Amino acid sequence: MIPMSLADVAAAVDGRLVGVDDADVLITGTIEHDSRNVRAGGLFVAFVGEKVDGHTFAPAAFDSGAVAVLGNRAVDGPTIVVDDVLSAYGRLARAVVDRLPGMTVIGITGSSGKTSTKDMVAQVCERLGPTVAPQGSLNNELGLPYTVCKVDESTRYLVLEMGARGIGHVEYLCGIAPVDVAVVLNVGSAHLGEFGSVEAIATAKSELARAVGSGGAVVLNADDPLVSAMGDSATATVVRYSMAEAPQAQVTASHLAAVGGRFSFVLTTPRGQAEVELRLHGAHQVSNALAAAAVGDQLGMVTADIAACLDALEPRSARRMDVFTRKDDGITVIDDSYNANPASMAAALSALADVGQGRRKIAVLGYMAELGDGERSAHEEVGRLAAEAGAELVIVVEECASGIAAGAAACSVATRQTFDQDEAIALLDELSRPGDTVLIKASRYRTWRVADYLRSPQHLTKEAHA
Repeated sequence: MIPMSLADVAAAVDGRLVGVDDADVLITGTIEHDSRNVRAGGLFVAFVGEKVDGHTFAPAAFDSGAVAVLGNRAVDGPTIVVDDVLSAYGRLARAVVDRLPGMTVIGITGSSGKTSTKDMVAQVCERLGPTVAPQGSLNNELGLPYTVCKVDESTRYLVLEMGARGIGHVEYLCGIAPVDVAVVLNVGSAHLGEFGSVEAIATAKSELARAVGSGGAVVLNADDPLVSAMGDSATATVVRYSMAEAPQAQVTASHLAAVGGRFSFVLTTPRGQAEVELRLHGAHQVSNALAAAAVGDQLGMVTADIAACLDALEPRSARRMDVFTRKDDGITVIDDSYNANPASMAAALSALADVGQGRRKIAVLGYMAELGDGERSAHEEVGRLAAEAGAELVIVVEECASGIAAGAAACSVATRQTFDQDEAIALLDELSRPGDTVLIKASRYRTWRVADYLRSPQHLTKEAHA
């Protein structure tokens, strides 16, 4: 956090100081909305939720060294009182960004792949200078300002993931952190139930491309027509990337080859060519890596240096294409359980086919949320894709995902419908064999316990992140 006085913070958030003896006292620690994370010199942000009122944790925050509380009412201690805490949090983050005019802000959005690409872009930027990026998927009106407030005077690059559940959400996030380099990955059916149409999703994602000024850059996936078309209305420099070597793309991958689910390719940028060997699993990671390469190119990196960064990429966010092998039975697990939508399911099943080549394959799959009227057909399609990936057994978690079972069974794949994760775990114990490859995936939480069961510490080997 950049040191700011209580008076400065109050001015930034249009707040009122209460119980403050010295408005010039500096906040030098981090800004936290979980009182357990507060440290000396920090600011505690108190939210009122459906079940918990953060103001009641103010004493614990002060005991841990908080300088003040940002809330919508006074507490027993220095307080910055505002009408709307969440909006104030965003305004504070914007004040932080405005104090660092030399910092480059990179924003990433898309229906799938945001977190993996964010992790890649962060690792590329770290080669150039001090970089701040969110842990996991902190990509909304709460998580984004939390990440922004982690920067300090040394930060050169701020990499942000931007999610959307409606029109105007990305635009709002860009108002908190004006973007210098925008990356739009894809337009899929994630959150279709909330948006109502794919066209509305494309409109929401395009807000990021339109937010960048003439001095910035917009990186677009040329393999997605809806994304590529966003360049027509962009005022910034447009750079497109493509796995299919689309003619309008400046950053491409050619000569793709796969071994054990890991891909190598020849990277081409406007500055030259270089060979890349990804350590990450899945063909979809090639496209994500190209997006990161395009960002590196716009930041002035030569192609050989970009390729070296891509060669060294490591998974940073839990439950996303994390591949490990159990020591006692040789079962290889693909933990991609963090979240799921039709596009990410297809990518994960493709990875199952590649990683499990020549071995028996099991898919443990669960519900995909927020798909609206197309929910049943989308789940049935996942079952068919599991069959195409060569899954010999599909275990479906929870009745709400029964469409997956129907789709797989229609393709003559052995299918077991389970009531909950405990039943799925029991089935895995009963039906898995040494040397199998097992994919775990569903919308948030719905298969996490299955993955954790397979991840028992005594089973892990050095191959976990190889």
